[in-house]
Amino acid sequence: MRQGLFDIGATIAAIWSAATEETMQDPKTMTAAVQTAGLTKDYGRNRGLFDLDLEVDEGEVFGFLGPNGAGKTTTIRLLMGLIHQTRGSATIFGLDIHRQAVEVKRHVGYVPGELPQFGGLRGAEIVAYMAGLRGAVDDKLVAEICERLDLDLGQRFREYSRGNKQKLAIVLGFMHRPRLLILDEPTGGLDPLNQQEFYGICRQAREDGSTVFLSSHILSEVEHISDRVGIIRSGRLIKTARLHELHEIRFHQVEIEFAGPVPLEQIRAAAGVDRVEAEGQVVGCIVRGSFQPLMKALSAGEVVNFVSHEPSLEEVFLTYYREGSEVTAAEIDAHSEG
Repeated sequence: MRQGLFDIGATIAAIWSAATEETMQDPKTMTAAVQTAGLTKDYGRNRGLFDLDLEVDEGEVFGFLGPNGAGKTTTIRLLMGLIHQTRGSATIFGLDIHRQAVEVKRHVGYVPGELPQFGGLRGAEIVAYMAGLRGAVDDKLVAEICERLDLDLGQRFREYSRGNKQKLAIVLGFMHRPRLLILDEPTGGLDPLNQQEFYGICRQAREDGSTVFLSSHILSEVEHISDRVGIIRSGRLIKTARLHELHEIRFHQVEIEFAGPVPLEQIRAAAGVDRVEAEGQVVGCIVRGSFQPLMKALSAGEVVNFVSHEPSLEEVFLTYYREGSEVTAAEIDAHSEG
């Protein structure tokens, strides 16, 4: 049965290759790895993806950033041909995502948010089966990724933890050295050490010539590896930015405790400090950009405790972009310039 699965996969791969060999365009002449024009999937009641105009250059790592439910997975499912758009168009290396779906998939490695169920198959059997379907798999790369992520391919799929299932998804997405990697929340279930390994695997893929399209709701995650970022909210792309521009939308929540008098006026006057609230000897505020103005203000008092943490992306959107209102790129740029 297991050998049969492999044979079926190999047969499908051969048919797939033969069927597309004559019709396939040469994608190496294309400069855009991903390009969309007015791409829309309207589920009704203002849910879905609306008028996405996006271009991802070949060879870059593009972070697709947004809160949960913003439309990231819908975008990826459209690009992968898993759902059909309401209107608009999209190409991958110049190939139409629907009319040339087979050719597109020859160049793409996809890591979904959740793998399908493989039941009692062992990890190695799943890799072999998918390798038969895909072809041109690098066995050394499979072994290297498994070693880096500490994944045992001898275990059965149903015995894997959530983290190990995610590791297997990464192996399946990267194992054929695709020109484009489409990664949907790829670090879900990974512990911090394996997350760092994953970032290293992405960097190596980029050095080897791959383009990476990474969706995430974690601001610090896209900062690890992205060259450029697109920010999506409520189904609409509201800004694209170079990595250094992310620092303009980032802020920290700070709580300071004083031993004596609180220099409240100095804190309120400090550049980049907002939403200052005081209760007794404790002051809370948010800080955008450098901490230096706040630290200068604090020198007027005696600080006994200082706590700072980075808020979730949802909190960033609530703070900067006024949840429930229509947000434009101009408004966001105004915040960034401020």
